[in-house]
Amino acid sequence: MDPVIIIQMIAAAIIAAVLYTIIGVAPGTDETAVIAPVTLVLVLSGLQPIVIMSFFMSAIVAHKLTDSIPVATAGIPGGVMATPMVEHALVLKKYGKADECIRKMASGSVIGTLVAVPVSLLLAKALVPVADVIKEFSNPLFAIGAVILALMSKNRWLGLASIIPFALLIQGLRYLYWGVGAVAEGTNVFTSFFLGITIGPVILTLFELLNKEKREGLQRFGTKTIQFKKSNEQKGFPNPFKILSKNELKVSALSSFIGCFTFILSAVGTTIFIGEMVSSRTKDPVKKASLSIASMEALANATYISGALIPLIALGIPLSSVAMGPANPLFNAPPVFNLNHNMHHVLSTSGFVWATLIGSAISLALTYFITIKYSRQICTFVFKRIPHEAILGLFFGLVLLLSYMDGGWINIGGVMVVSIMAGVLHRWGINYGIQFMILYSAPWIVSHLI
Repeated sequence: MDPVIIIQMIAAAIIAAVLYTIIGVAPGTDETAVIAPVTLVLVLSGLQPIVIMSFFMSAIVAHKLTDSIPVATAGIPGGVMATPMVEHALVLKKYGKADECIRKMASGSVIGTLVAVPVSLLLAKALVPVADVIKEFSNPLFAIGAVILALMSKNRWLGLASIIPFALLIQGLRYLYWGVGAVAEGTNVFTSFFLGITIGPVILTLFELLNKEKREGLQRFGTKTIQFKKSNEQKGFPNPFKILSKNELKVSALSSFIGCFTFILSAVGTTIFIGEMVSSRTKDPVKKASLSIASMEALANATYISGALIPLIALGIPLSSVAMGPANPLFNAPPVFNLNHNMHHVLSTSGFVWATLIGSAISLALTYFITIKYSRQICTFVFKRIPHEAILGLFFGLVLLLSYMDGGWINIGGVMVVSIMAGVLHRWGINYGIQFMILYSAPWIVSHLI
């Protein structure tokens, strides 16, 4: 491999690790909303695919490592995937073990990564012989996936009922654009709709603030005070195999292994289901909380890594909630990538292996050390100096820019419509996975309604 490319891969992995170590700590920074737009910009910039892949792998590992910090210190999830750990983290915090909670969660992330990378690569290779069969039925599979995820959501009947209306909205906007000449007929505006879904809850909230009655009826709060207890200083490089007990190591590794085979399902749903199942027999509240957060973090990392790598290497279509979320620009980013020409087609298997190993290894070494040693200082800095609104504003600006690039001024209005609808559905308990599945399957669903 060209030494210049290797240096670029290492540099990209370091930048991603540093960037998402900071972003991951900020409360409410959903993985899709903060990783997908940056990855999309890199793809559109023309950067080498293997360098982008190194950046992406480093980003997801770093974000999953650091989104546990605000959970342990303040009971606030850094991202959606950290939400299932809040209850157990509060138990440890109640018993004065917030510092131990951070170490357990971060160590669980390390175990999940170490298990998921080789298992995902092997599983992807095993699926290659049947990839053509899977791709042949990809459109109905997306629709079936939407139904399955809807049935797994907390408002299952509402989720099922929303599939056809949301598909009609998306495909209706595309036909509108073709009719007025905003884009060439047959061109599917996709990227901006995808980003509109990811930022839907934010757009909905902003529009609600324009309603005077709604705005005046909002509850007012004073400055929130968050207290951090001083944690014990970690000396030397932390060892996850010593931080976790034998039982926690065993359960975390097993959960990660199982998570790799459930890559097509909702990552959050899988984390909650398997995480609670493996800790259900433990009665002591502290031991149960420790076991739960370690195994859930390991599982969350494993589902994210497998959900990205397996469809990328074996299929070339985003057939998982993760592939349709943070990893989507690696599959579909017109004019650079589309479903017939994307990262799957331009990067060899060895390229995927090297990018994954370099990105994951650098992120683990850098972010894990920083997370364990300086978690309190990082959390304090982010909470004090980096407003949540500033991060969301940055990504909102990117959405507007890419919406204009996708379909002109009319598409900005169309993306706002999609965002409002997506925000309402998300508030009703219909998660991103369902909405992304509908986005992909909309042409097939509408064609079968005619």
